[in-house]
Amino acid sequence: MSEASAGGSWRIDTDPDPTACADLLTAAFAREPAVSWICGGSSPVRAHWFWATLRAHASLDGARRTALVGADARLLAAAVLTPPGATPAAGTRALWAARTGLRCGPRALDRTLRYLDATDGGAPPGAWTLEFVGVRPDRTGRGAGRLLLDHVLATTPTPHGLYLTTTDPANVPLYHHFGFTTLRQTPLGPLSVTSMSRAGE
Repeated sequence: MSEASAGGSWRIDTDPDPTACADLLTAAFAREPAVSWICGGSSPVRAHWFWATLRAHASLDGARRTALVGADARLLAAAVLTPPGATPAAGTRALWAARTGLRCGPRALDRTLRYLDATDGGAPPGAWTLEFVGVRPDRTGRGAGRLLLDHVLATTPTPHGLYLTTTDPANVPLYHHFGFTTLRQTPLGPLSVTSMSRAGE
């Protein structure tokens, strides 16, 4: 029985602080293949990359961040979603690129743009995109990720479906369990990017 059902000590936050989400995702994605390829093994680079990316994402109309919060008020898990057709304004893109290039280096900027180019336009028309979902490393395997994803799937208006990409093969069967199907696999450097979608409801 999870802590959420046993003691009610976990709660959902539908507007968590972007910096807190970036901190959690920095830890959760420490060994994720795409983030490792982009940021290398540097924790500070990874932290700056998530910080810049989530700040840009927060500027999108309708963008969603959802978190699972523990009794100590710390985030246990976080999810970041982009609504259909949302793209950053030119000024936001330029600021993101400047921050990423300056704080993370030109390689990180180049590889991020290559990833975006390889996956751009892959979402079914009208679908939301699940950009990130991660769990604090000391809370993995305790139901936090499942509880958060269940909430996201139940509360996001997805008449045209939900889309995601992953470069971790271990994630594919997990997402299949949540109703996603594989659309395609795209090679990118050492990565194999799996694009997946979940039918609308």
